[in-house]
Amino acid sequence: MKLNKSLSIIKVWRNNSALVQFLGLCPVLAVTSTAINGLSLGFATTLVLVCTNTVISFFRKFISKDTRIPICMMIISSMVSCIEMLLHAWAFNLYNSLGIFISLIVTNCIVLGRADSVAIKNTPFFSFLDGLYTGIGASIAMFFLGAVREILGNGTLFNGSEKLFGNWFSFFPIQVLDQHYTLLLSLFPSGGFIILALLSACKHFLDNRKNDDKNSDVYNNCCKKYLH
Repeated sequence: MKLNKSLSIIKVWRNNSALVQFLGLCPVLAVTSTAINGLSLGFATTLVLVCTNTVISFFRKFISKDTRIPICMMIISSMVSCIEMLLHAWAFNLYNSLGIFISLIVTNCIVLGRADSVAIKNTPFFSFLDGLYTGIGASIAMFFLGAVREILGNGTLFNGSEKLFGNWFSFFPIQVLDQHYTLLLSLFPSGGFIILALLSACKHFLDNRKNDDKNSDVYNNCCKKYLH
């Protein structure tokens, strides 16, 4: 339980791959024009991370140091191809929305980085958790980035939700802003960079404020100790 909790805090918040490490920015900025697209890409990335980390960890004792990179790339590309075919068969609209960026998960440095630094050295269970929480952290960042860009650019939220959740959710899109007050810049990659920077700044602001509160509590406790 402690391992599970510590990994979730580190991967989802403290060491978020998108907001802290800024990894895999090409698909993140290209696809996250809507919240649903960001959540969909995050789901696909998480699935690839979990599968590749677990498989590579199972065979880590049979993979030599000299050939680990090409073998990891082969396993990653196989998993991505399987997921791409599944999306093409069962979620064709979602497949069309993500387009070529599903295939580009193969070259995503998040996936290869976790495979080479974690899965090749640790147990399958630890590698599974690492891939799961790394993917969840990336998915949360993509979702919020897509939500902010969609609200500012189109004035809507959850537009195209039926592509991910089915026709039952076709009524789900919410009109947040009037289209006369939208900012088209947010839908372009340059606007995505700006919004990602602002989200990262907010995250670091919250971290610094929490640290300041902790330091203040320590200082107050020390003062009380010496005064009494």
